[in-house]
Amino acid sequence: MYNNKMREFRKAKNITLKELSEETQISLGYLCHLEKGTRTNPSKHVMEKIAKGLGEDIKDIFFK
Repeated sequence: MYNNKMREFRKAKNITLKELSEETQISLGYLCHLEKGTRTNPSKHVMEKIAKGLGEDIKDIFFK
């Protein structure tokens, strides 16, 4: 089941959305929508980039 914890991991690591956007090369707007839940079901490629940018596993961010 999809359960996005991006914000929790990002805040815990003291990373801004802008920094995550720059690190992952994913638009700031898209990341913002993912965090708010107004966009769901990102592609596997996007989830991999976010997980790498946060230094976490995909399943911990998106599926727990």
